[in-house]
Amino acid sequence: MCRTLDVLCAACLLVMVVLVFGNVVLRYAFNDGITISEELARWLFVWLTFLGAVAAVAEHGHLGTDLLVARLGTRAKRVVLAIAQLSMLGAALLLLRGAWQQMVINISVQAPVSGCRWAGFMPAVWCLACWLGACCCSSCGARSAAA
Repeated sequence: MCRTLDVLCAACLLVMVVLVFGNVVLRYAFNDGITISEELARWLFVWLTFLGAVAAVAEHGHLGTDLLVARLGTRAKRVVLAIAQLSMLGAALLLLRGAWQQMVINISVQAPVSGCRWAGFMPAVWCLACWLGACCCSSCGARSAAA
């Protein structure tokens, strides 16, 4: 799954670079550009950001510090880990709820160039929220046993 996410992120980044660089060259060389390239790059950037966050959560790659936790005993470490996991689960639920509310609000709003619905951003947020929730639920038992 992580390999697939990495490939998707790399593909998004590659397409973004080609679109933006190609548009810059076309504007300077021919005084004309691809109208939809900026909008597509924006959409790809949003998807890249959220898919990258999902990949980082899956690989436990987010930045963190254990300055305080390293000094705690085993039982206190488990309590702190449980609080952290519950906080992340709560944040995932808030993201999911907020993304749904934004989709309902923006379902009829269209992008200026492509005419696509702005609600197309929301599945990216749903992916992050669901994956974050799944990682919190699955890793809580495994990590607390290791602590």
